Amino acid sequence: MFKKVFPLSAILSLRFLGLFLVLPVISVYALGLENSTPLLVGVVVGGYALTQAIFQVPFGTMSDKIGRKPTLLVGLLIFLIGSVVCAYSTDIYTLMIGRFLQGAGAIGSVITAMISDLVEEEIRGKAMAIMGGTIALSFALAMGLGPVIGAKYGVESLFIITAVLAVFAIVLLFTKVPTPPRIKHIYHATAKTSDILKDSNLLNMIVINAMQKGLMTVAFVLIPIILTSTDFAWEKSDLYMAYLPAMIFGLVAMGPAAVFGEKYNKPKQIFLISIVMFIGSFLIMGLTADSTVFVVGVVMFFIGFNMMEPLVQSMITKFAKVHQKGAALGISNSVAYFATFIGGTSAGLLLGISDRETIGISVAVIATLWLLWTLKLQNPTKHSHLYLPQDNVDIKKLTSIENEHIAEWYINDSENIVVVKYVTGAITQEDLKTKISK
Repeated sequence: MFKKVFPLSAILSLRFLGLFLVLPVISVYALGLENSTPLLVGVVVGGYALTQAIFQVPFGTMSDKIGRKPTLLVGLLIFLIGSVVCAYSTDIYTLMIGRFLQGAGAIGSVITAMISDLVEEEIRGKAMAIMGGTIALSFALAMGLGPVIGAKYGVESLFIITAVLAVFAIVLLFTKVPTPPRIKHIYHATAKTSDILKDSNLLNMIVINAMQKGLMTVAFVLIPIILTSTDFAWEKSDLYMAYLPAMIFGLVAMGPAAVFGEKYNKPKQIFLISIVMFIGSFLIMGLTADSTVFVVGVVMFFIGFNMMEPLVQSMITKFAKVHQKGAALGISNSVAYFATFIGGTSAGLLLGISDRETIGISVAVIATLWLLWTLKLQNPTKHSHLYLPQDNVDIKKLTSIENEHIAEWYINDSENIVVVKYVTGAITQEDLKTKISK
């Protein structure tokens, strides 16, 4: 599985590494450009997410028609062009166009679909956890590298590095990523896409994903501008002193959180702890008059973010029915990208009309409401899978017991196999075979 998933995860992570590299410093950089305002700075920070949300579904549809690899190539080339535009922009509007182009290469849903093509359904959650972990690692590395490289060589150099990373991703696509098989599934039970929003756990995960990403851009608009403002009067070159410890502690927290959430099946507890960290971080960043304490707030934010990131995609795939996984991930990621754009834009707007204390308290109150909402989330039920040749299965028998410890079943028509997903420990595999065999 790892050999199939890692190259795709690496492509997505290289793309996110490029996007994340500029986040620690882009708001301060954009504020100094011609025609800049706090609102436009917020749009620049979150602008890539708006076009990302808009083009998720079109790219997914295109990949179904022309293939996954050609679609990924198109997306990476658009991202490459957008990065070059950003690197050579001299005013806020050109930078904004570049950021919109970066997001327009929306390949996230295509990579998710490709992983689904390559990996068996019962280990798809682990595959999504690997993908989430590599993104979280990219995020943590970018927090340490972005401010240092940006201070020494200019923020423009970060966009050049981003373009180079896009080239590496294209090379990886055609040298390491296997061509996925075309497998036809026949699903016994189908549902409308709207049913995803009626599932309380899936709805909770959509909200969790959206809030996490939205607060991320709020933080990246506020942190560098506040630290370099008259409140603390840091130099741009000093920003690494906030982001470097945040990167270290974030990386340290990510591993145990992933293990506790995945291995011990306690993601709800990890999400609740992370949200508490978000609440505390914004209160500290909003209210403290000491720069060291402010950095503590920054560290708390990144710990909370990195604890969540490896689990979000995985939990969505675990709660969704097998025929809903693509739609559930598509809806969740589209909503999250819109939240990312709204977070950055709102933070920029608030900077122009409000003070730091009010912003910090307001965000903390919103995060508290999010915490209360998340209390409704349930940890996923553990399931196992049984694979049997279709000719050996009595479909009538299977249908008659499908509500008895069986979550769902479907037919892999290309390989003539029946796949039965059942509650782990509720029935033995041998007993299940006996009940449904001809």
